[in-house]
Amino acid sequence: MSYDTIRVGIDERGVARVVLNRPDKHNAMNAAMIAELTEAATRLAADESVRVVILSGEGPSFCAGGDLGWMRDQARKDRAGRTDEALTLARMLALWDGLPKPVIGQVHGAAYGGGIGLVAVCDLVIAEEDTRFALTETRLGLIPATIGPFVVRGMGNAFARQVFFTARPFDADFLLRAGLVARVCAMQDLETTVEEELSAILKCAPGAVADAKALCARLSGVEGEDAMQMTADALAERWETEEARAGIAAFFAREAPPWAPAR
Repeated sequence: MSYDTIRVGIDERGVARVVLNRPDKHNAMNAAMIAELTEAATRLAADESVRVVILSGEGPSFCAGGDLGWMRDQARKDRAGRTDEALTLARMLALWDGLPKPVIGQVHGAAYGGGIGLVAVCDLVIAEEDTRFALTETRLGLIPATIGPFVVRGMGNAFARQVFFTARPFDADFLLRAGLVARVCAMQDLETTVEEELSAILKCAPGAVADAKALCARLSGVEGEDAMQMTADALAERWETEEARAGIAAFFAREAPPWAPAR
């Protein structure tokens, strides 16, 4: 399928690359991009050939947040209309957050507002060291509400309080300390660093990776006996899969498992 605001490609390894493709607008999100990201997430989730997704941006920025024209449209709507549009964005982010494949964020240049929301729904984020981030909504009298659940979960409440209501820009090292960014590197090393993380994921069983990601989601807020029972059940279920049997057999045979990339 062809898109107007994003590009999607899948290579022979099962690696899907989704590229935000409005470089002249610094990949700012509008209604069309939100719809296309929603459709792409739905298709990638259902595509069994896809093992990993890389989310990146074309041009000088990863994503500058909400497109000005899109924001003007929100200003003209009534409360019900604005609520519907916010829910459309929230549902898109939730689809990406729940994608049953790992999502690697390849971030550079700038990520503002909704762009940080996209960063927060990635499972593993590699950021170029000079990337600038900001949540500027309070300067407009607004709040980062729709992206809030994903961002606060990703960076934690204490770090979120440092940036949610100051509107000051912050850097990749701040998000590295917060845990929302996994690695920071120079621009010339960005592709190589992403490939390192990608290679590590491709050595793992795809079904186990999907189940491990789902487990992380279920464990949020679960403690004590409930957590112990949930994890015991999840592990027992995984042991009974063909993947686990093949992986364990390969381990004892000192062989590569069937899903490992050919050398």
